[in-house]
Amino acid sequence: MSPPIAPVGWSRWLVPPAALAIHLSIGQAYAWSVFKPPLEDALGLSGTQSALPFQLGIVMLGLSAAFGGTLVERRGPRWAMTVALVCFSSGFLLSALGAATEQFWLIVFGYGFVGGIGLGIGYISPVSTLIKWFPDRPGMATGIAIMGFGGGALIASPWSAQMLESFGSDSSGIALAFLVHGLSYAVFMLLGVLLVRVPRPSGKERAGTDHAAAPAGPQVSARQALRTPQFWLLWVVLCMNVTAGIGILEKAAPMITDFFADTPTPVSATAAAGFVALLSAANMAGRIGWSSTSDLIGRKNIYRVYLGAGVLMYALIALVGSSSKPLFVLCALVILSFYGGGFATIPAYLKDLFGTYQVGAIHGRLLTAWSTAGVLGPLIVNWIADRQEEAGKHGAELYGTSLFIMMGLLVVGFAANELVRPVHPSHHLDAVTPEKGAPDVRRHQQSEPA
Repeated sequence: MSPPIAPVGWSRWLVPPAALAIHLSIGQAYAWSVFKPPLEDALGLSGTQSALPFQLGIVMLGLSAAFGGTLVERRGPRWAMTVALVCFSSGFLLSALGAATEQFWLIVFGYGFVGGIGLGIGYISPVSTLIKWFPDRPGMATGIAIMGFGGGALIASPWSAQMLESFGSDSSGIALAFLVHGLSYAVFMLLGVLLVRVPRPSGKERAGTDHAAAPAGPQVSARQALRTPQFWLLWVVLCMNVTAGIGILEKAAPMITDFFADTPTPVSATAAAGFVALLSAANMAGRIGWSSTSDLIGRKNIYRVYLGAGVLMYALIALVGSSSKPLFVLCALVILSFYGGGFATIPAYLKDLFGTYQVGAIHGRLLTAWSTAGVLGPLIVNWIADRQEEAGKHGAELYGTSLFIMMGLLVVGFAANELVRPVHPSHHLDAVTPEKGAPDVRRHQQSEPA
C-alpha cells in the first residue's frame, strides 16, 4: 500500500480530522475502568485481574510504537492507519467472543495484545504525517492528534456506560457492548484511512520551510542517546509521572465509588462514568495547556510542577479526599492534567537535549517507559486494594497505601528531573562521527520516523 499523495490544491486542514478519527478512537483505552466492575461481577474477577487487558494494551502500545516507527514511516500513514484499524477493532471483536463464552484470557489477548498493537501503531501514524504537513507549526499539529488520544474517553466513557445499562452488565451484555465498539470504531477509523494524504514534494516549499538546511544546535543520534544519562533520567521522569496518573485513570470509576460508598451521598455508576469523562477532559486539556506553558517557563520547570504539585494532590486525596467530593474530583483532575501534559511535553524536552536529528526514534524508545508504567500503576492500586479488601477494609481505606506509594514515586521522578543536565559534547553527532557532515544529517533526518 503506497502512501497516498495529495493532489494539487489539496488542503492540509483535511489531515487533522483524519488524525482525530484515529486518535479519538484508540483513546477509548482511557475509558477501560467503566468495564471493570461489570467484568468483575460477571466473571468473578479481582480488581487486579480486571486490569490485565488495559495493562497489556499499554505495554503493547509502548512496544509497538518503539519498534514500529521505522516501518510506519516506510509504508506511509494509510498503511499504518489500516493496521491500527484492523488490530484495534479485531481486539474488540475477540473480546466480545471472550465475554460471550466467559473466557477472560480471550479478552486479555484481544483487547490487550491485538488491540494494544493497534494502539501503538495508531498513536504514531498520524503524528508523523501531521509534522510533514505543518512544518511551520509542528507543535500545534502534533498537539491536535495527541489531544485527541487524551480525549477519547470523553466519548467512550458515557457511551460505554449507556450500552451496559441498555444491554445489561452480565457477560452477554458486555459481549454486545464490545461488539458494537469494534464495529463502530472500524467505521470511524476508516474515515481517517480514506482521508489521509501525504504532501507532494513541493509541499515543503509551499509551507515556507527550508528543509534542506542542516539542523541547528547539538545533534545526538538515537543509538548514542541510549548511552547518555539524560535519556535514562527522562525515562524515569516519564515513567514516574505516567505511573501516578495511570494508577488513578485505570481504577477511576470504582475508586470514586469506593471513596464515597459509606457517605450520605454515594456515587452512582452513571456518575462514576461521568467522572471518567471529566478525567479524560483534564487529560486532554493538560496536553495543550501545560505543554504550551512549557514554552514559556521551560521543560525542566514544568516537570517540577507535574511532579511536585502531583505529590501535593495525592496527599490531599489520601488525607482528606473522602471528606469532600469536590476536593477529591479537583485533585484527580489536576493529576490527570499533569499526566497528559507529561506526554505532550516530553518530545520537546527530548528535542531540547538531543536536537532534531532522530528525535522521533528517541521518542519512540522512550515510550517503553509508558509500557512499564502501564503495568506498575494499575498493579500497585489494584493489588493493594485487593489485599486491603481481604483484610476486611472498605471504602477509602482500600487506597491509602497505594496513594502514599504514588507520592514516593513522584518524589523519585522529581529527583531524576533535577539531575538532568545538557548532553555532554562527546555524545554529539559531530563528535561521535566527525567524518559525517551536514548532508548526511539531512539525509537521516528526512528518513527517520517522527
